Amino acid sequence: MPLPRRFPTIESPSLLARFPFLPQGEEWLKSLLADNNIDLDTLIEGEWVEPIRIRGVHRMLESINLTEGVSSTTRHDIHEPYGQMVEGLGFYYAMLVVCASFDERLVKRWVEGEASRADKLLGDAIDEQTFELVTHTYLSDVRVKVQSVAGVSIHAAKSSTLIYEIPMTDFIELSPRITGSYWRMVNRPITDGWVTMCATKAETSRQRLARLLKERIRQVLVERCQINMEKMDDEFAAKFADPVGKMVAQLQHSKGQEIKVTAAHEGDWPPCMTSAIADLAQGENVNHAGRRFLANMSRALGLSIDEAASFFVNAPDYNEGTTKYQLGHLYEGEYTPEKCNTLKLHARCPVSQGTISDSLCNLEWMTHPLKYVRAQQRRRARDTPPEQPLVEPQAIENSQTNGAKGEEEDNDS
Repeated sequence: MPLPRRFPTIESPSLLARFPFLPQGEEWLKSLLADNNIDLDTLIEGEWVEPIRIRGVHRMLESINLTEGVSSTTRHDIHEPYGQMVEGLGFYYAMLVVCASFDERLVKRWVEGEASRADKLLGDAIDEQTFELVTHTYLSDVRVKVQSVAGVSIHAAKSSTLIYEIPMTDFIELSPRITGSYWRMVNRPITDGWVTMCATKAETSRQRLARLLKERIRQVLVERCQINMEKMDDEFAAKFADPVGKMVAQLQHSKGQEIKVTAAHEGDWPPCMTSAIADLAQGENVNHAGRRFLANMSRALGLSIDEAASFFVNAPDYNEGTTKYQLGHLYEGEYTPEKCNTLKLHARCPVSQGTISDSLCNLEWMTHPLKYVRAQQRRRARDTPPEQPLVEPQAIENSQTNGAKGEEEDNDS
């Protein structure tokens, strides 16, 4: 069922900074941008907003790499205007970068991290009034009953005595994605259409409800990202080519499973990259600038060192040990691939030399090979239907401006 038609009013900037993904936070984020004179170019390149970008990157990487999701603690004082700006716009920046990647897996990873963070905060890290505000934002209704509990500490008794009930329609919609006997309808007490979120040995009624809210937050965020991606044109998405590329490079070296954000479609590769590969394959002696660019570009696209080394096998001076050593040095340095002007200066732009014709390269905003990749990915993503239908759209300004514990462990299906 859709979200409530009218959301409860939230006037606290600190609350919106803690939960910047709330529907009520969309206008607040716009006001942060306007009040601080931050346009898109400033958000991406402005020196004074570097803390915002750093916070956004941290938020992204926490979501993707840590099984428990984004840390529930903020890095800045959200009771101060500066901290509110950094936390709020850090979330906004992270969302734009994730969307500009046009990678459904990345979107889902980031959303999972944000939803898991919300689950932890809603479970026990915020006051009761705030919890009810968020609950009424995402559910059609909720009611609370007090149940006496003896033989526990004062703190535990207070939280354990509150028993939450929600409409059956909300439970039916949100519970199927959660495994465990607790979430089967036959195991939940129902009275006049209200489902009781009973406490368990491990969790309170509120923590059980927070787990359900996680599913709603996940749905809303995924759909919001999907709409953002549909609105992004090539030029807008290309502006984020550099941060997306850097994120891929960092993920490449992170612990745990490797996530390649960019799809390894050779059709996405820019002419400067494919021409360097072709020249080397034909035994031509590509200059140092061309080799360095090919190595940095391979790393940015998430290719392994072995995959990158294969491009150099037919080079006149090829030595496997030397090649892998040099590639390892460049990969470890995480250098950004050279810009178009630099490649032209070193005679590594086949389009400017007239040997290859590519209309995309001739666009005024095409200033970096990674922009070419993002533009190609966007076009492919636009022509490919999503893996599954998503719900609850949350419109934004146009493109210019661990799971909870219970009777059984909860896992996403």
